[in-house]
Amino acid sequence: MNVQQEKTTLLGTQSVEFSGRHKCLCSRTVKLCIIPLILIAVAIGCGLSLSYYLPHSQPTPVHSHNCTDFCTLTLTETIPQNLTFRKNETIHVPTGQSLLDLINIAKHTIEIASYYWTLRGIDLSYHDDTSKEGERLFDALMNAGQNRNIILKIVQNIPSKDYTDNDTALLASQGNAEVRSMNFTRLIGSGIIHTKMWLIDRKHFYVGSANLDWRSLTQVKELGVIVRNCSCLATDMGKIFDVYWNLSEQNAEIPKSWEPQLSTVINEANPEVVQYNNTKGTIYLSSSPPELCPPGRTSDIDSILSVIKDARYFVSVAVMDYFPTTLYSYPRKYWAIIDDALRDAAFNRHVRVRVLASYWNHTAPDMLYFLRSLQSINMHIPLWERNKTLHVDVEVKIFEVPAYTESQRKIPYVRVNHNKYMVTDKHAYIGTSNWSGDYFISTGGIGFILNQTNVNKTSDNLRLQLHNLFERDWYSNYSQPINKYFSV
Repeated sequence: MNVQQEKTTLLGTQSVEFSGRHKCLCSRTVKLCIIPLILIAVAIGCGLSLSYYLPHSQPTPVHSHNCTDFCTLTLTETIPQNLTFRKNETIHVPTGQSLLDLINIAKHTIEIASYYWTLRGIDLSYHDDTSKEGERLFDALMNAGQNRNIILKIVQNIPSKDYTDNDTALLASQGNAEVRSMNFTRLIGSGIIHTKMWLIDRKHFYVGSANLDWRSLTQVKELGVIVRNCSCLATDMGKIFDVYWNLSEQNAEIPKSWEPQLSTVINEANPEVVQYNNTKGTIYLSSSPPELCPPGRTSDIDSILSVIKDARYFVSVAVMDYFPTTLYSYPRKYWAIIDDALRDAAFNRHVRVRVLASYWNHTAPDMLYFLRSLQSINMHIPLWERNKTLHVDVEVKIFEVPAYTESQRKIPYVRVNHNKYMVTDKHAYIGTSNWSGDYFISTGGIGFILNQTNVNKTSDNLRLQLHNLFERDWYSNYSQPINKYFSV
């Protein structure tokens, strides 16, 4: 939400085409010598082809790692003021309360990676009473540093005119906080840190869509996950934070070789087996962009593609922005990696695909056309072959958060569904990135990936909870079919 990125340079791709006509006049002996060379060349070519199509930087699957902790996983969300659902629908723990609970259980450290900070009402020119929720968090952080001897470490995007560092500067001067700012332009040429992550004592953490902004606690619809008493995953999250922390030093550069302690063995190929909420699943964390992934870390785009590829029955996506292009680079570039994966799932594997995108005052109008294009492959028609039909199930809806009061209409950059998640019959994915090329090419973000199939249908199953949350929003009065946004 409220993203104003610097110009980004799209990573180019190069291809080499070999063509030509070869004429050889060889003796039998020469031909026999050439045959082994041809076989070797073919083997190398096959290997290169496979390396192109397989997710990059992924280790060969060895085994899953077993976490000895008994973890607690909880969905947390912000329901904007005056937004209501049916009485029988589940509303999860409010984001503000979840984050306050994390602050209160901290014993040693609170580490936060964020885009920007506007937790206090005075951070905006327009004042609204709902800012008290953000001020409550800010005061709790200040108290933790001043009176509880908690060490606060904060990594934020480099401040700008639009995104000042007033909150973090005050925490640094009075609240025992060490603050560093990350300059993506200097590190990789463009981009920002768009992460929203809290890490407590390397034992508990939050990751999700909520910025360090009072509006994310009261006026913007958000979704995240709280992980508690789970050192095995929190330690791995700490490695992602340490990458940010190290690269936020004044003269830091992307290293040619990462320090060994920043690498991970928990990834798509080798997820952690985690016991949580009286059930069990496998979990790993992904990161973007690829330049910020030490050895073993699955990139965020690879985790998303893997979740889509593994789906057998359905893929349900809820994101604020959905673009098969870059969005903040000029000229914009076509980037259909995710879009192609969804079309492939629907057309070739007959997976039901649903996308719930968001619409608000700041939505780029061409997004609706891209989404309509995605839905255009939805069909159920007879084929020429006898008793054969072509069935492709793709549906797109748009979620709008109404402004009910004059105050809600005046607060800048609010009243939007800011979620960034996906749920399938096998996986739950919760991220911090919108779905356009820039977020995976030059933007710092994190993904949380849980594998838990329909075998376990207990209420403690986080994947099932996320599925039910999607169904709640999909069938709510705030969601409308994409076709309603186009005149007949």
